[in-house]
Amino acid sequence: MPKMKTHKGAAARFRFSAGGKPLRMKGHASHLRRRKSARSRRMYDDTMPVSKADAPKLRALLPYGR
Repeated sequence: MPKMKTHKGAAARFRFSAGGKPLRMKGHASHLRRRKSARSRRMYDDTMPVSKADAPKLRALLPYGR
């Protein structure tokens, strides 16, 4: 059976935690950045888990993630 291909757009945007959960970054982080407070800018630095509905689709795009 041939190797499965990784979706490179998804690979650049998503990571997997050590336990295998898919993680994403928050959007709108760079839009109007100077106008935002320092506290709100810091809140964009964290990764968040992907919703449970989107996780199976993401695993199809990233077959060699954990």
